This record gives sequence, C-alpha cells and structure tokens, in this order.
Amino acid sequence: MKLNKKYNYKDVTRVSEHGSRIYDVLGMRLPSVTTILSQTKDQSFLTAWKNKVGHENAERIKNNSSNRGTAMHKFLEKHVEGLGYEDLTPIGRQAAPMAQKIVEDGLCNVSEYYGSEVSLYYHGLYAGSTDLVCMHDDMETIVDFKQSNKPKREDWIEDYYLQIAAYAMAHDHMFESQIEQGVIMVCTPDLYYQEFKCQGDKMKHYRHKFLERLSQYHDQNKA
Repeated sequence: MKLNKKYNYKDVTRVSEHGSRIYDVLGMRLPSVTTILSQTKDQSFLTAWKNKVGHENAERIKNNSSNRGTAMHKFLEKHVEGLGYEDLTPIGRQAAPMAQKIVEDGLCNVSEYYGSEVSLYYHGLYAGSTDLVCMHDDMETIVDFKQSNKPKREDWIEDYYLQIAAYAMAHDHMFESQIEQGVIMVCTPDLYYQEFKCQGDKMKHYRHKFLERLSQYHDQNKA
C-alpha cells in the first residue's frame, strides 16, 4: 500500500478531562467525536445488558474488548505504514489474526493511503482521530477499524456511521476535500469479517444526524 502525501496532516494534542477525551486545537478545547456520541447515546440497552450479565462481569468484558481492539489497531497501523510489529501477550496473540483478516478482506481494496491515525477537527466544534484516510475502490474514504465480540447487525451500528460522517465533515472542512465514502471494517475473535459502507445520500443523512447529536451535546453541557 503506497503513501500519497496529498494532505498535510498534523498531530493534535489529546488530553483526558473528567473522564472525557478532549483535544487542544489552536488554543481551543474541543470534545472528541467519541465523547459527543457517548454522552448523547441512549444507554438503556447497555444498562439492561449490565444488569443481565452483572456489573463486574460487564466491566471485565468491556476492558478485555477494549484492550483487544487497541492491540488490533496497533497491528493495522503498523501494517499500513509497512512496518513489522509483534505483540506476544495473550491479547496480542488474539488480536493479530483479527488484524490479518481485515488486511486480507478489507484493505485489499485500498490502492493508496493519505494518512493513518489522522487527527481531524472542525474548528470550534469537535475533533477526533480516524484510523485511515485512503483511496478505497477509487473513492476518497474514511476507514474505521472495529473489533466485535459477535457479528453486528446494521441497526446496531448507527454510532459507527455517525463517527465516520463526523470525520468526513472535519476532513472536508480542514482540506476542502470531498470525502465520498466511509467504510467500517469489523472483525470478531473467531475471525468473522464484516464491512459496512456509507456513501451518497446515506452519508449526507449521517452528517446531518451527527450535527443534531453535536447540538444535543452542547445543550446538555450548558445546563
């Protein structure tokens, strides 16, 4: 996979504030996309799940999933950059084949990439970091890698679509680009791969919907 330095990406400082992820951009402290979505999400399903499996067990599952996802992302980041990487911990041994599955079934459609782990922001509103900006099936694309404990149904992943729509808007704002597509690449520990695409009217829908969630977030934090 070749690197095309079409866009001049720069790192943005990220900090944790009261348990939320905040970005320091040009002297402004902006909420992250994930913080906005987390604080405006309907938590009823999550609460019901915690009550079903037990709060201690739920925390263990969440932490294990988070660590596995972090390890998988590291493998994929190094692959994109053409660098070798090993993680011989139990989590790393589980994440490596998941990353390889995404490479084989997802990244095979990427002809070139513009940036990996790219910091993006919409001035004065929000910021975040996307996994990959690339050319996917001849379309400029935001890619997000996800691990999942089990296969996803599309009606479960609205926040994934909102996330890539937010990154696409920020990228267009910063670089006057025209991001046409978002692709979510998901793999489970038993190596079941799924891919969800967002483009055209669907992308427009989720851009508008993210702005609604952004407005909701700011209304909540004014109170």
